[in-house]
Amino acid sequence: MKLFAIFGNPVSHSLSPRMHNLAFEELGIQGAYIRYTLEDGTTLRDRFEALGLSGANITVPHKEVALQACDEIRGIAKDIRAINTIIKEDKKLIGYNTDAPGFLRALKNFTTPKSVLIIGAGGTARALSFALKSIAITPHLLNRSKGRLESFINQGFECFTPEDFSPRGYDLIINTTSAGLKDDSFPTDEKLLETLFSQAKSAMDVVYGQNTPFLQKAKSAGLEVQDGKAMLLNQGVIAFNLFHGNSLNEEKIEASMQRALTLSSSN
Repeated sequence: MKLFAIFGNPVSHSLSPRMHNLAFEELGIQGAYIRYTLEDGTTLRDRFEALGLSGANITVPHKEVALQACDEIRGIAKDIRAINTIIKEDKKLIGYNTDAPGFLRALKNFTTPKSVLIIGAGGTARALSFALKSIAITPHLLNRSKGRLESFINQGFECFTPEDFSPRGYDLIINTTSAGLKDDSFPTDEKLLETLFSQAKSAMDVVYGQNTPFLQKAKSAGLEVQDGKAMLLNQGVIAFNLFHGNSLNEEKIEASMQRALTLSSSN
């Protein structure tokens, strides 16, 4: 039986084990998927090897440092410089990013935006930025500190901190920070969000399973909203297929994982 895991901190809330394990069961595959709270991202490779894993997913805050654990990076992850999926091939660890294609699939739930503002500057923000760029939408980024924006600026993205940001009309506002995951905080100033939402059409929060303050305020402004569940589902389907050499029927994977999410929301 092959073993897989999700590494992150926090990770106790993750629905990935339920999604993957139900897919294993329903597709008749011998495998198991566990959570692993990883405090120090630099130990990821050691933990991966010690657990005897065949593959893993990576969540906040380790998506960028996880690059160091890999022998090879493939696909759009080369540009993003952040990974959320690792697969062991022979003795090598191969890194991928399934957040980007998973996000693009989730984006189809919205009317295609012409302008996008991403709040945050971590690994997820990088994945979404390059995903949008791949469909000819270059987003703007807003982050509390300038330091984490440097790499985005160097790759041609227009970036702001709250101090130098002048609100303008964006069709879609995306929160990629963990604000609202464990508390009632907003990803940026509440009054600024109100101004942004008054001119926007839709809002997305990558946090899933919670009605975050960000989403509550977007709903009250009459925006079309979604949390991170669709993105979670889609990136999970892609990752599960990667774990098995892209040899599986993704419609069957998606059906199982969707059932797992439906079960989780009814509990």
